[in-house]
Order: sequence, then structure tokens, then C-alpha cells
Amino acid sequence: MIDKQALIDRFISYVTIDTESDPNSDTTPSSEKQWDLARILADQLKAMGMEDVSIDDNAYIMATLPSNVAHKVPTIGFVSHFDTTPDFTGKDVKPQLIENYDGGDIILNKEQDIVLSPDYFDDLLQYKGQTIITTDGTTLLGADDKAGITEIMEAMQYLLAHPEIKHGPIRVGFTPDEEIGRGAHKFDVEKFGAEWAYTMDGSQIGELEYENFNAAGAVVTIEGKIVHPGYAKGKMVNSMYIAIDYMNSLPRLETPEHTEDREGFFHLYSIDGGVDNTTLEYIIRDHDKDHFEARKKMMIQLASELNAQLEKEVVTVEIKDQYYNMREKVEPVMHIVDIAEEAMKALDIKPLIKPIRGGTDGSQLSFMGLPCPNIFAGGHNFHGRYEYVPVESMMRAVEVIVKIAEITAQKKM
Repeated sequence: MIDKQALIDRFISYVTIDTESDPNSDTTPSSEKQWDLARILADQLKAMGMEDVSIDDNAYIMATLPSNVAHKVPTIGFVSHFDTTPDFTGKDVKPQLIENYDGGDIILNKEQDIVLSPDYFDDLLQYKGQTIITTDGTTLLGADDKAGITEIMEAMQYLLAHPEIKHGPIRVGFTPDEEIGRGAHKFDVEKFGAEWAYTMDGSQIGELEYENFNAAGAVVTIEGKIVHPGYAKGKMVNSMYIAIDYMNSLPRLETPEHTEDREGFFHLYSIDGGVDNTTLEYIIRDHDKDHFEARKKMMIQLASELNAQLEKEVVTVEIKDQYYNMREKVEPVMHIVDIAEEAMKALDIKPLIKPIRGGTDGSQLSFMGLPCPNIFAGGHNFHGRYEYVPVESMMRAVEVIVKIAEITAQKKM
């Protein structure tokens, strides 16, 4: 039986440490404060009895739970990240514990009238009668991915305390900077030494994912010409008007708020503009590689068309690929997904096998030689004030980790 209170205490101790990553930093980790939790995790792994515990100069943490069987078993891994997104503040997190949730509105912050309501977030109704951890409405919670960290730590603690559960060698890996797309950049796959791994970085209970977006970032720069407005006729070029033309030329319904499942999108997430210069920042996402390439081509073609109309080179587009769909690396070793699915079914958890509308460390790790499907960590509404996680979902995630280890040891590979 998983110790519910110990899990709650561990999770709260992690989320109250600020580990927000910084996309404007070139260091690894990108923020010094990520070290605060990284060092604690390394010390806790050592204290619980894990072996080969290491923390490198970039705050990547690895540890080993040795095999307790005589026969050869593949080395598997479990990976999570300890940074939180810079999209919304993770400083001074004040978790709130709602026990025996009644299915109604949850008042996050009475003074500011911030309410987590099932009328808007209907997933809440799945967890009636359970214990839910929320924010106080002024910060994110950090279940992405401190829930995953908690679950891996609790699973290792449980396996150490229960040697009657037979398992092969297990590697644990904790990473910085996943939220800014760098979580796997300096991950030493060879040192990790696992044949495959699982990221504990999904959302609702039952999620099992081995497909993710192909992803790129695009910066569109429009150069204008500023002149005194009283003398501007035939001389001024207002970059903001050209930017509006560019934005409106992209398919309006192919945006995050209008798409689902495997549908791709263009997402404009930042505008910085004036008459003289406007910059648009986009992310481009698509599960299909051909569609992904077509989206990039469309953005470049639109710039060319506007430049032709204006008879001058005023619009430029810079596109950088970020990560790719892990499906092509996981499908040749689908038994690793089958094991996770078998583990969930053995625990009476309905597997929800679906594509990730995002990316995880696992997508990059898969292309680095470590096939790495993604498993639920339990949280909902990541990256904002309405984030929450049911404690029972975290407990089930711990059980899934344990069961995967047990099933892997029983397989003949």
C-alpha cells in the first residue's frame, strides 16, 4: 500500500521550491534556483539507499536501483523534470488540500474571486470523493513535473522497502529545463545505460503516449520606416500593418484553440511592434511530418508574397526545428508500450493511448537512442493558476511504475 500522507508531504515539499526555468539564459540549468531542488533530490536518493547517485555540473541527476533477481533483465529507466514553466509564476506556491472533493466549485482565492469550477473544467468531476491539491490562484502548482518526480521517488522507496517484489536494474533520471525545450540536450544517454525508459510527465490518469508533435519555432521580422506622421505620405512604412496582413494570411482555424487530437497548428504567442519594426513569434506543431514541413514552407512563402507585393524585402522568417515525433523511434520497439499498457490493465487502470499535444524529454531522448514513451503523472491544467492534481492519481502512477518493473522482470527478452 502506497503511503498517501508521505506522498502528499513529499509533493508539497517539492512544489514549494521555486524552480522556474529561464528561456533567456544560456546556462544549464537556465536558472540558479533549480539547483535548490536538484541537490535535495540527489541527497534524498542517497539517503533512501539508491546506488550510483550522481549530479553533474548541469544538474542532471541519475541513480540506480540494482536488480534483485538472478536472471538477466533489461535495464529500464524512469525520467522526470524538476523545472517549472516560465509561462506563469512558480514563486511562493501555496498548495491547498481539498479532501473528499464534493464535485462543486473550489474557491482558490476568495479575495481575488478565483474559482476552480467543474462547470468550466469538467475533468474535475472524475475525482469526486478524492483528495485534490490545488494552487491558491496566484501561481501555478508545479505538478508538471514535480508530480512525476514525486511518483518516481515514492516508487523507488517502495521497491527498496519491499524486496519481495522482483525487478531488474532500474535507472532514475531527473532533468532541468524541460519547459524551455532543453531538458534532454545534455542528458548522457550512454551513462544512463537503460535500454528504454518512461517519462512520468503526462496528465490525467491512464494516459500512455508514444506520439508527439513535430515542433519548430518561427520568428517573423517586419521592417518598416518611421517618418514624422505629418510628412509621411509616400514615405512611412508601418510595419504593424504588414504584420497584421501576415497574421491574417495564416489559416485562422489552425490555431491551438481550434484544434485537437492529431490536428496541427500555428500558434502566435508574442508580438513586439512599432512603426519601424514588428516581431511575431510563433510555434509550429504537427504530428504528421509532411504536414509539418508544409507549415514551415507556408510561413516562408507568405513572406515572399508580401515582399513581392511591396516590391521590397521587408518580411523575413527564421525557423528552427525543436523536436520531432517520437513515434518513428518507438514503433520498432512497441513491446515497451505494451508493458506499460499491461501494467495499467493489471491495476484496473484504463489505458488512454493517444498522441501528446506537446513534447516531453522523451521525444528528444527517443531520437538520442533512448526510446521513451510518456505515462500519466496525474495533473491537470498545467502552466496556470487553475492547475490541480488528484492525490489518488499520483498514487496510481506510483503503482504503475512498480508494476512495470515487476512485469519487465518476468518477461523473457
